[in-house]
Amino acid sequence: MKIEDVITLYRNNPEIKIVCDSLKSSGSNLSLDGIYGSFDAILTRAVFSDVKGRHLIIIDDPDSANYFASDLRSILPDGEVLCFPPSFSQPFRTKNPDNTNILLRAEILSRLSNEPPENYMLVTSADAVVEMVLLRQTLRKHHLFIQTGESLTQKSLMEFLQEYHFHPSNFVFEPGQFSVRGGIIDVYSFSSEYPFRIEFFGDRIQSIRSFNPTNQLSLKKFTSIHIVPDIHKQESNPEEQTFFSFLTDNPGALHPSGNNGQSAPFFIWCRDLAHLGEIFKQYFNLSNPGIHIANHITLLQEMQKMRMIEFGPANTPYTLDHSYSNDTTTKSATKDLNKQSHNFSTVSQPNFRKDFNLVAQHLEKNQQEGFRNIIFSDSAKQSQRLKDIFSEINPSLEFNMITCSLSKGFKDLKNKICCYTDHEIFERYYSGNNPTHYSSGKAITLKELRELKPGDFITHSDHGIGKFAGLQKTELNGKKQEVIRLVYKDNDLLFVSIYALHKISRYSGKEGHVPQLSKLGTQEWEKKKSAAKKKVKDIAKDLISLYARRKASPGFSFSKDTYLQEELESSFMFEDTPDQISVTADVKKDMESKHPMDRLICGDVGFGKTEVAIRASFKAVADNKQVAILVPTTILAFQHYGAFKERLRDFPCNIEFINRFKSTAQIKTSLNDLTDGKIDIIIGTHRLLSKDVKFKDLGLLVIDEEQKFGVTAKERLKQMRVNADTLTLTATPIPRTLQFSLMGSRDLSLITTPPPNRQPIETLIHLFEEDLIKHAVDFEVQRNGQVFLVHNRIDDIKEMGGLIQRLCPYVKIGIAHGKMESHELEKVMIKFYHGEYDVLVATTLIESGLDVPNANTIIINRAQSFGLSELHQLRGRVGRSNKKAFCYMLTPPLTSLTSEAKRRLSALEEFSYLGAGFNIAMRDLDIRGAGNLLGAEQSGFIADIGFDLYHQILDEAMRELKQDEFKELFSDTTPDKPVYSVDCTVESDFEALIPSEYVSDTTERMALYTELSKIKDEIVLERFCGELIDRFGPLPGEINNLLDLVRIRWKGEKLGFEKIQLKNFELNAHFISDPNDAFYKSGIPDAVISFIQNNPKGIRLKQDKGKLVFSVSPILHIQHALEWVVNLEKKILESHLIVMGK
Repeated sequence: MKIEDVITLYRNNPEIKIVCDSLKSSGSNLSLDGIYGSFDAILTRAVFSDVKGRHLIIIDDPDSANYFASDLRSILPDGEVLCFPPSFSQPFRTKNPDNTNILLRAEILSRLSNEPPENYMLVTSADAVVEMVLLRQTLRKHHLFIQTGESLTQKSLMEFLQEYHFHPSNFVFEPGQFSVRGGIIDVYSFSSEYPFRIEFFGDRIQSIRSFNPTNQLSLKKFTSIHIVPDIHKQESNPEEQTFFSFLTDNPGALHPSGNNGQSAPFFIWCRDLAHLGEIFKQYFNLSNPGIHIANHITLLQEMQKMRMIEFGPANTPYTLDHSYSNDTTTKSATKDLNKQSHNFSTVSQPNFRKDFNLVAQHLEKNQQEGFRNIIFSDSAKQSQRLKDIFSEINPSLEFNMITCSLSKGFKDLKNKICCYTDHEIFERYYSGNNPTHYSSGKAITLKELRELKPGDFITHSDHGIGKFAGLQKTELNGKKQEVIRLVYKDNDLLFVSIYALHKISRYSGKEGHVPQLSKLGTQEWEKKKSAAKKKVKDIAKDLISLYARRKASPGFSFSKDTYLQEELESSFMFEDTPDQISVTADVKKDMESKHPMDRLICGDVGFGKTEVAIRASFKAVADNKQVAILVPTTILAFQHYGAFKERLRDFPCNIEFINRFKSTAQIKTSLNDLTDGKIDIIIGTHRLLSKDVKFKDLGLLVIDEEQKFGVTAKERLKQMRVNADTLTLTATPIPRTLQFSLMGSRDLSLITTPPPNRQPIETLIHLFEEDLIKHAVDFEVQRNGQVFLVHNRIDDIKEMGGLIQRLCPYVKIGIAHGKMESHELEKVMIKFYHGEYDVLVATTLIESGLDVPNANTIIINRAQSFGLSELHQLRGRVGRSNKKAFCYMLTPPLTSLTSEAKRRLSALEEFSYLGAGFNIAMRDLDIRGAGNLLGAEQSGFIADIGFDLYHQILDEAMRELKQDEFKELFSDTTPDKPVYSVDCTVESDFEALIPSEYVSDTTERMALYTELSKIKDEIVLERFCGELIDRFGPLPGEINNLLDLVRIRWKGEKLGFEKIQLKNFELNAHFISDPNDAFYKSGIPDAVISFIQNNPKGIRLKQDKGKLVFSVSPILHIQHALEWVVNLEKKILESHLIVMGK
């Protein structure tokens, strides 16, 4: 069954046919009640199928409007559902503009003004329609219409853009900008969500494409577009009109009773006109709203001149008298309204509280009463899961699964149709089917974080830490070249070829750490590298030895999953991320193996590590094994106890915890029960490591944040780990690349993707204002939530608490900071956890280890003084439930902040989604994570040489150990032939560069060179070429040369060449200089000598300073050199003398 079948059922429904007939006639207004759940969307969709026209649907608030639009998008063809949001981010906070919403509004107004569709459903909210909008004729007057094939010169288009105050820019990333590159003009219109790329062929428009400002790549082709400027810059005080009059230009003209030749009728759907009028009035009465608000009476009068449909659960009488008893104008506007009433007997989906047996009973009862059962699911996988669960419970159940997103289920009593949604059955947060929109600041923030700018510290693998000083043009043998200029200690200069860029990386150390510049021409850098390599090799050796011992130990082999395990996993509130699915599979595989598990799971705050631990624990309990959950603090013990108890409440599992707040007698009883096997899962702090704690049969040990335990605790843990499976959790992220390096020495799983259905945390940067703080606290407390207020100065933290008490006298406030006695601090934290405080005023000690799902607002005072990683972790304290979360970062005036502080804050503000973009920005956390994993002393080496080079050294050390000392252990994964590592450098006097005429921006050229240096295969290289052509036009010859040099470098690395020189029409290839390298056991040198002997013309082998050099001449051009190297590789492979190791 498909959603279309459900729509067809309702289109043929007699009651809906009556509604449609009434709307087609010149009859009265309608009142439709008894409508619950997503039946409203199915009803409007069924009506729209039969009654074409323009349907405006006004929902009371923006969030509900988004859910309604989401439902319509799921059941309507693309393009027929339009959304018109308010220009501000929160109801009644009209001075907080939302730039994305402003663009979306402009896009809808432009579309309706210039090319209005004949039939559409426009979903909006009361907040959006109260704002005045520009006159339709004003929008039409100030715009430029262009289409492909049209004759238009680039000069004419640029003149229009300059006349209308568009600003020239190297790259377009926000409205009002344009960029010119050869035959391409990029422009960001004020009426489009994405900018446009207009490509010319002579004086004719060849193509028009929208593109993503974040990566500057094309998205979609257009045949025509409208370019709309910022009209407020053209006219100082442009005339405005109400949204209703904009839609119709004459509100009465579109009523079916007087159609006046209009092609399509106009209908307004709303929930409750009286309530809508009340919202309009509240907005009109706002003092100094910062935007132009329409008169509430005018809005109601204009609405009532159109065809109205009230729809909802149970509508109030169709009048505004109770709201406006003294308002004679409104009375006269509403008193003569007549309407037809229709009742649709639907009810909401019951709350099953994740009880599958209850759902099954309900479905069976429906079946017996003749109802058709339908369950809507977001994915085919989830549909199959539900089928499996219900077939286990009751194989005779009959129900249809439809893969389609709906926000709410309903039961239609008249038509005997029962529609349920999976996310309501599982009590999951539902994000909806609304498209994600581009936020204009995001592109530049990502770009800034990625770019190498003059003054940035870099690490050169051969010469050490220097400062990047930009690109410089030079000449070599009369040919143009581009080099990178680096500054070292005592202002020594080093020029590095763009072909050797792979040897350079941006220095990554702890945030705020300033490294020492290296001195050229000394052994200082080599000594640092050698010391780091020796230490890294020792650590890698220890890790591999531990891994080998564990693989040799016997362990308990757990059974395969039961249906109860399936049911538990299906009931998870959020949809599993790919990482969670992968990590869960890794853990189960380890548990089912014959060796003891020892796996580390790394994941950011709120990414679902605890859920993986719960699933593993339940798997152990299902095999009659006990589980110990070890945590570093009493508060975490409480939290884990709450999380485990909640998730496993419907399953046969006895959970207990011990901590200092329990009496001696209570602890003794718990320990006796543990010894007798009456407790399945025990949660506690280091108290669990005491000698009097004895398990009947311990099967799984879960350790949270092991690095926070002392030496004694860690020794005891080593003993417990011998036979029990061990799962360690840490919130400090580990870079994914480090995971691959350590493969075979540490079972490490990463969860780097945030839950997809989790609401983004709305992040606002704001001046410190008492009104804002009062509003934030009031809003959260009124929805029964709690608030964190971070104030990182202990001296006046009590005064901050007093300020909150004065602003909000009814709230209960707790204060927490690091100088409090530990037991007092824990008491405050636990009271906040249990909801006894509404607001917790605290220092950064809440940064990790406090998970309060009910706290969904955090206010961070003096946010500019925190590092990016700190701000990220603080913000992660909220947004842990299915409520929308808010983060307010309070700062002094932005003009007084450093550019670095501004960039940190704007990065956080733009990256509202958990995890978004932080793979770039969170290098500080990466380093902290590496220190936790490999030993704290490693942080010192990382600071000395930079993270990237440290990582490279670790890679080499692991590879060497696997090939030599631990060859037996890795015999399955180690190739028969030695694997050698070559870092090949290419030098050339041919012109191979990105011309400044092609990419004029120096920073962007550098970014492109860097990206090119990291490419390792032809598929990615071809994609890179396509992106260049998309962004800048056809490739010039110099770039084709540059691409071929990259290909030559790849071949050189395979053939064991450390350096390839292409100068004076000669190719010189230098073999690896170390005679003991694995390369010389590979057979390649012998194969090359054989090749030279068989092809003596123009080829020779020579010695240069003790190094073996392979020389070819004449080489006429770079393509000729590539042909030679490719041919050499081919001949060596064909000779069957070797099997290539790479």
